[in-house]
Amino acid sequence: MQTTLRGVGVSHGVAIGEVRHMGTAVLEPPAKQIPAEEAEREQGRARQAVEAVAADLIARGNLAGGEAQHVLEAQAMMAQDPELMADVDRRIAVGSTAERGVYDAFASYRALLAGAGEYLAGRVADLDDVRNRIVARLLGVPMPGVPDSDEPYVLIARDLAPADTALLDPTLVLGFVTEEGGPTSHSAILARALGVPAVVALPGAGELAEGTVIAVDGSTGEIFVEPSAEKRAQLESSAAARKAALSASTGPGATSDGHKVPLLANVGGPGDVPAALEAGAEGVGLFRTEFLFLDDSKQAPSEEKQIIAYRAVLEAFPEGRVVVRVLDAGADKPLDFLTPADEPNPALGVRGLRSLLDHPDVLRTQLTALSKAAEGLPVYLEVMAPMVADRADAKAFADACRAAGLQAKFGAMVEIPSAALRARSVLQEVEFLSLGTNDLAQYTFAADRQVGAVSRLQDPWQPALLDLVAMSADAAKAEGKSCGVCGEAASDPLLACVLTGLGVTSLSMGAASIPYVRSTLAKYTLAQCERAASAARAADSAEEARVAAQAVLSGE
Repeated sequence: MQTTLRGVGVSHGVAIGEVRHMGTAVLEPPAKQIPAEEAEREQGRARQAVEAVAADLIARGNLAGGEAQHVLEAQAMMAQDPELMADVDRRIAVGSTAERGVYDAFASYRALLAGAGEYLAGRVADLDDVRNRIVARLLGVPMPGVPDSDEPYVLIARDLAPADTALLDPTLVLGFVTEEGGPTSHSAILARALGVPAVVALPGAGELAEGTVIAVDGSTGEIFVEPSAEKRAQLESSAAARKAALSASTGPGATSDGHKVPLLANVGGPGDVPAALEAGAEGVGLFRTEFLFLDDSKQAPSEEKQIIAYRAVLEAFPEGRVVVRVLDAGADKPLDFLTPADEPNPALGVRGLRSLLDHPDVLRTQLTALSKAAEGLPVYLEVMAPMVADRADAKAFADACRAAGLQAKFGAMVEIPSAALRARSVLQEVEFLSLGTNDLAQYTFAADRQVGAVSRLQDPWQPALLDLVAMSADAAKAEGKSCGVCGEAASDPLLACVLTGLGVTSLSMGAASIPYVRSTLAKYTLAQCERAASAARAADSAEEARVAAQAVLSGE
């Protein structure tokens, strides 16, 4: 008998297949004591296992490329954390085996993360994966990971570590469902990049029996257990119609009555450019520059290295718009040379622009490198600062841009509610706004973007979040300036129509989402989008807002 479950849809598409479960986590190693003379050998075993796992993560990242590479490199840095390794050595010195020393040291660090505020608690799943891989290597047992199967299947897991998600084979893994995670978790972002339908934050997903046939709708978040023939036909028909519409939709983003809405791509480096070009991106709305800095947490990359990487992206979009976000370090992206190590809640501390203003030499080098990278290119370069709180922040960034001789537009990201509430004040200092809806939701609702238990508050359909988007867009319009969205909200085709109706002037998203958004936007007039936006804002919950907007656009 068909039953329906509901999670959070994070990657478009429909998958129908048999359930296969993720490999189980490594068992806890026994707590046996070793003689003192064996400590040095055990410490060597631990270090070798750590280096092997870090090398494997980096190799997986190099193979996957794009967003996955940056995530996996960050995980490799986590494995090699010197303080963590010092704790492992200390535990082995007092009698632990290598595997037990690793297990207990990671458990201690895990407790610190879990208690250090919700933002860092979201890194616990990544830490657990690193621990499991190191312990598995030491015990000589298979690594936890995706199941072996000759037939396509739907993968079920409590959560998916980036190392697993990055190398999923879409010819075998039709889609995936997790109990944990949220719409902006690493796994969700990588699923969209892969084009694999995915649903997260589904309570009880692990209880689905191996071999059960399920249908996964990554757009609605619905899971149909043992779907009827009628339901399967309906889902397959909808998927086919959607695919045909995507193929027929080309050209610049616009509503059906010709209101232009440039569709831009979020990229993390040169490796993401081919997919953006193939999807028809009209430029780059968010160029994350962190990938360069995560290579070495001890020091910033040289000006020369930065110039080469920036120019590779700028050259790919002649006559196009490329919006570069300067280094956004801190919180879940700590850098030893830049961010404090002892903050009780890094998400509310010195991160983003705050870190750069405390280290003006790092900001100056990056801005100078961007200026030199753009020399002689017919590209429309725009540079924006992350985590702008008020006019003073915006002025400090604009002053730094001018001091570096940067010939570009200067902008501010709206990720803190204060920046949305005082957007007209911020716009006295900068020329555009860009809404990072992931962090804006996080700070608006005090809900960590990585924690499945609060995923309903991370839903970009929340009316309060839409209110802040509208305030920012209204302020930009009043000042004659632009206001784009570069957060994951822009990748939802229906929500993209609502954002357009709110007055947003451009939308930036992962390359895989661009065809979906282009096709959907082209179905409706600007007036319809505006009515849908009004209906969504009048609702009292995210679900009600979604339903209200859909009703308006479908003419109900």
